[in-house]
Amino acid sequence: MNEHEHVAPGWDDAADTLRGLAARDRFSGVVVVEGSDGPRLRLALGVADRAAGRPVTFHDRFGTASVSKMLTAAAVLDAHVAGLLDLDAPVVDLLPAARRPRTLDPRVTVRHLLTHTSGIGDYAEEDDTQPGYVPDYAALWRTTPSVTMERPDDFLPLYTDLPPVDEPGAAFHYSNSGYVLLAALLEEVTGDAFVDRVTERVLVPTGMTSSGYLRLDEAQPDVATGYLPRRRGAPWRSNVLAVPVVGGGDGGCFLTADDATRFARALGDGTLLGGEVARLMRTPGPRIDVDASMGHGVYLLEDGALGHDGGDPGVEAYVRYDVPTDTTVVILCNGEGMLDGAWRAVREVLRG
Repeated sequence: MNEHEHVAPGWDDAADTLRGLAARDRFSGVVVVEGSDGPRLRLALGVADRAAGRPVTFHDRFGTASVSKMLTAAAVLDAHVAGLLDLDAPVVDLLPAARRPRTLDPRVTVRHLLTHTSGIGDYAEEDDTQPGYVPDYAALWRTTPSVTMERPDDFLPLYTDLPPVDEPGAAFHYSNSGYVLLAALLEEVTGDAFVDRVTERVLVPTGMTSSGYLRLDEAQPDVATGYLPRRRGAPWRSNVLAVPVVGGGDGGCFLTADDATRFARALGDGTLLGGEVARLMRTPGPRIDVDASMGHGVYLLEDGALGHDGGDPGVEAYVRYDVPTDTTVVILCNGEGMLDGAWRAVREVLRG
């Protein structure tokens, strides 16, 4: 057992399943499950750097894709609590024309963006029923170099002319562009760079000091390299050319499992950033389906849990707080197709 690993009574089968997945190269990452009384399951499995053969540790930072939308939402809501913006203010009143889509409906508000009800066109449309569906996120960066995606405004050419998919406030429609626009808005009202604002107002106050918006083209310690699916007989390839070079409003912050656990627990127990931000994030918005509603940056599930998942080329992540049992679940993977199996192993124990 690696340093700091832990398997509580009743979690042996889940641990065996996860170790079996890792042995077959079907899981690489960290799983941390904690209750109010301490850890239930802590496993670090797989390989963080395949070239060097370095195993995953609990110190490793993982790309978290759209899990990071919770951080964006927290920073925006923190600015609202500080009096820097009104959630029901039209975006056109807060952002100059040069920083917003040309097709933006003037009725779209900050709250619409937070709850995915803006209806704006998405540069990375995930709904395969929409004409703008993007089946391969990595393909975006073959024509637009990923290394040029450093600030929110760098994404604007990708969605500025896209037609709306719905009326503002009409229905839930997941939008990456909406969260990119929130990052630009946050910069505008605070005068800070987005990544600096989230670091100073969300990560540091929450004790997430090992995490941050790391650049993929920089050599950083304790980073789990994201790997693309490998063709038989071919070498492993990293995701350095398949995602933006640095994370932004719609995803890409690098988190350790313990830092993600800190955020989940603070959000779940209502203490995040003084409490008001946690309350606002957990305020229900639109219904998504029979199993979930959208809060303000976080999914609210019918089984009494809240959280967010994420997936990018080379990355999968899930951060969850289970309200009835006061339990946090964090699963971070540096590969694709790994999250579902790991979550099933954990879920079986949680459901008893």
